[in-house]
Amino acid sequence: MNDKHLTQNATTLAAEDRLRLESLRKHRRAHRQAKSAKPPTAPEHFLPGEPTRGQRLADAVAATVGSWRFIIFQSTAIVLWIVGNAMTGNGAWDPYPFILLNLLLSFQAAYTAPAIMMSQNRQSEQDRRHAETDYEINVKAELEIELLHEKIDLLKERELLALTDAVHALTRQIEGLSARPT
Repeated sequence: MNDKHLTQNATTLAAEDRLRLESLRKHRRAHRQAKSAKPPTAPEHFLPGEPTRGQRLADAVAATVGSWRFIIFQSTAIVLWIVGNAMTGNGAWDPYPFILLNLLLSFQAAYTAPAIMMSQNRQSEQDRRHAETDYEINVKAELEIELLHEKIDLLKERELLALTDAVHALTRQIEGLSARPT
């Protein structure tokens, strides 16, 4: 009874493993078909190669504006602007509400924000492509592991069959020897 129960469990597990493997294979086939059916878009042609002049400029602006060096330099320039205008008094080139300073900072924000967004979009596209590549590698590795498991299971079954045959042969020999009159 115990052996019968173990055999049923082994058969159920083997069936579940086969279903999982088949599901994984279907997923891989669907992924390959979707990838081959999808026509390449223009941005993908530019990403792997050399970035365009505009992309290099956007990356340079983002790298410059996003640094502590820039923040310190800009903060120092603003403080000097305000102090210089406050100390000059009535003859200041940009008196107290600092309208010219506000205008300059607005221009800076108006031009740096789109450049930063372009750089982030480009980086996002690169990250997406890396993620797709990683996913494909993971799917292939998972399939290879499943195939290795299948091969190991097959070898185990063969070994178990050989051992079972050996046990049956030895059992027959023992039965034959014990059936002999002594």
